Amino acid sequence: MAQTFYPIRYTARIIIETTSPLSIGCGDKNIMTDAPVLRDVNGYPFIPGTSLSGVIRHSLESQELGNTLMGWQDPRGGEGSRLIISDAKILNSRGEVVDGLAPHDTADAVLEAYQVLPIRQHVRIGQRGSAEQRGKFDEEVVFRGTRFCFDMELIAVEDQEEADFLKIIDTIGSDAFRLGGGSRKGFGSIRVISALYRKLDLSQESDLRLYLDNSSSLRDGREGFASYELKPIAGEATLHYEVSLQPVDFLMFGSGLGDDEADRVYVSEQQIVWDQEGVGSIQERTASILIPSSSVKGALSHRTAYHYNKQCGIFADRLEGSDLEKEHTGQNNKAVRLLFGGEGDSQGRNKRRGCVLFTDLFMERPDSTEDHVFNHVKIDRFTGGSVGGALFSEKAVYTNAQEIKLDIFIDKQALEQEETEQVGKAITAFESALRDLCSGMLPLGGNVNKGYGRFSGSIKRNGETL
Repeated sequence: MAQTFYPIRYTARIIIETTSPLSIGCGDKNIMTDAPVLRDVNGYPFIPGTSLSGVIRHSLESQELGNTLMGWQDPRGGEGSRLIISDAKILNSRGEVVDGLAPHDTADAVLEAYQVLPIRQHVRIGQRGSAEQRGKFDEEVVFRGTRFCFDMELIAVEDQEEADFLKIIDTIGSDAFRLGGGSRKGFGSIRVISALYRKLDLSQESDLRLYLDNSSSLRDGREGFASYELKPIAGEATLHYEVSLQPVDFLMFGSGLGDDEADRVYVSEQQIVWDQEGVGSIQERTASILIPSSSVKGALSHRTAYHYNKQCGIFADRLEGSDLEKEHTGQNNKAVRLLFGGEGDSQGRNKRRGCVLFTDLFMERPDSTEDHVFNHVKIDRFTGGSVGGALFSEKAVYTNAQEIKLDIFIDKQALEQEETEQVGKAITAFESALRDLCSGMLPLGGNVNKGYGRFSGSIKRNGETL
């Protein structure tokens, strides 16, 4: 059997930073959460190389290119992948990669924080505005601002595949590249901090020596490598919506928990911040305000279904029977299914991945921001007195001086196989939902029937004001 000699090696070392929390599940559950994150031998979160390679392969411009670089298989044969990707390991507060067995460093505040990660609470809301049965769940996430490091290597015969390898690096830095679970509800957004690149020709003695001398450990540096400047991907097929919002009153995105002041408090999370020297530190949860994108996505999804049904002449008072109602609400609504995807039926058939990308928003907390505790009591309508055990309190945040900017992307490539007219109606309905958000007609978060969560604002689509 003939053997192919691959003398060319395209190699890169990439450091990424999460710009929203990351959910890399281990597929198990524990006493603390329904979905804990995957941890390495040291107990720190990491990203498996299989997760990276899967997302990279999906992001390639064609299946043929994916087969060429990353292999293929069928009953008649196959070929292994020529793109080698390592696991991505975290960086400590000094910017050093934690790879291999490492002693527990209690003096490093960043590493110490990974012992207890944030747990996000979720609840699925139905078309009637209430929680659905068995719709409550939670999951563990990795801090926003976490930095990871990984290596990539492409085995090649000729120079013609260098452009493909560099395009992979550019793709990792694009707006549509997301890692882990929950990528359609705000998780997994990243940015590339640095990329070191080198082309090596192993037929040359100097390149061969450099290739052999470089360690496989991510803790060790890369000798002879130069910094690579990422390039924007030409004609990136995304619609970019910039939504600028000004809160009108109180905000209440519930954490599902309470504190020593109130029974219900708004959600907040720690995050990791890095200075110009590359030194990381933990920013306490009270220093920022969090708007979870899952709350934004849920509200926009329901309002998009409403506007799509309105365009099609489908109204609630004309629907006879629950079956007809189900056909036009939730994931069965055509616009919702096109833009936001669906989990399919009970047998897992007809699944569809959403093409609307959100990012969790962490806002700096201005001095004018105030926390306010509201006390509530349920009144008996017959006696006019309070109901026993129905006294509770909640803490909301008031931040009308803060401008909120949401970045929302729609992957147009995912809609290319759909009917043009139906896609047009769905996008029109989605933009109508955004207009409702900016006019105060679509509040966000909890307690919206008490006046919370209203905004005023404006929308830009690909830089043009709507």
